[in-house]
Amino acid sequence: MALDSPAFRFSRMESLLRGHRLRRLTVDGVDAMFVSDPVLVRRILVSDSKNYGKGELFRKARNLSRVGMLSEDEAMHRHYRRLANPYLRSTMVDDYVPTMRDIARAAVTAWRAGDTVDIQSEMCRITCAISVGTLISGLPPETTRELGERLSRLAWEMIRKPLYGKSASRAARTSAARRLSRARTEFRDLLADCIAVLLNSPEARDGYLSSLLADSDAEGNRILTPDQVCEEAVMMMTAATVTTASVMSWALYVLSRNPLTEERLLKDLIRRRSGHAAHEHGTSSYTLRFLMEILRLYPPVWISCRKTLSDVTLDDHALPAGTNVVFSSYLLHRRPDQYPDPNRFDPDRWLTHRIDPAEASYIPFGIGSKGCIGEPFAWQELEVVLDVVTQEWKLSADPDRQIRTAPETTLHPRRLLMVPQPR
Repeated sequence: MALDSPAFRFSRMESLLRGHRLRRLTVDGVDAMFVSDPVLVRRILVSDSKNYGKGELFRKARNLSRVGMLSEDEAMHRHYRRLANPYLRSTMVDDYVPTMRDIARAAVTAWRAGDTVDIQSEMCRITCAISVGTLISGLPPETTRELGERLSRLAWEMIRKPLYGKSASRAARTSAARRLSRARTEFRDLLADCIAVLLNSPEARDGYLSSLLADSDAEGNRILTPDQVCEEAVMMMTAATVTTASVMSWALYVLSRNPLTEERLLKDLIRRRSGHAAHEHGTSSYTLRFLMEILRLYPPVWISCRKTLSDVTLDDHALPAGTNVVFSSYLLHRRPDQYPDPNRFDPDRWLTHRIDPAEASYIPFGIGSKGCIGEPFAWQELEVVLDVVTQEWKLSADPDRQIRTAPETTLHPRRLLMVPQPR
């Protein structure tokens, strides 16, 4: 069976996989085993992860870096996860909150009441400015602003880039591909200049870039060249921003369609802002339940691929080495046996629903050793931006215009135009 549609049709995927825990399909011209069972997906990602490497679809999609965390070398991947971790762990992320809030507020207060806003483009600007403003230090303010703007243009082009299939092949020959290439070059060139400045400033020792530059082996030799540091930073910062921008866009759209949800969220955000949520645990926060439900229905990384590194047996299926194994978080998150009425937006389902640790039924950030290292950063950023936007504005979209789901580099809303009115 084939899944070669230029735009992946989730209803067709569900139909082809119904009743099958595993099924052989052709995905983007690649023969693959599609896995729809959350227990088996967890086995691939966690308990048997050493038997699986990056699959063919991943290699086709990758065009940002081949070093650091995207290296084929597992030891290098783990090493650069450890290097990034100090700047993304929860305790450090808490310190970023004032900067996140200031950046988001400066952006949204520039909107004008009644003017149409391209929400996803604006979310790119905000998340990119936050990424640069928190992770890169030691630069002049004007350079930091320009770096954020260039990253925003790159992220915007990346979001709209077809990930697989015939659409991706066509896109490689279009003006869209030229725009993406130009945006990447512009961001990379300025980032390279910033790296050169940091190299010539011995006192600049703080921040993610400086940690990459300072990384050395036992003999004190630098492991990455400045050019490789640049490639790794482009990958890291682009990946972090395109996903968060897409999730925030969905969150604001869902709020505009659900007045009661919006009312409850606003009340909870006020309470959390006033410090009344300090001792909350789990899903007692409506804000957390709201974001969990957004990520359930609209996981930005909607499809993933692994390749068997040796002969393995998965659910009584013998898979020889080199077999591509594909799974979709979008489909896993909408299984009716896991989530009753799975297509309904219901944050309160998380009051009673418990995620089974033996399954991969909820993986918006992945799980296991390859899970998203920026998850604590993303949760904090989503709440801060959501709070700032909703404090300032009430957003509305044309009720007669259907917003389509675009499964491209991320799962994003296609062409989301909204009109802000003062809160």
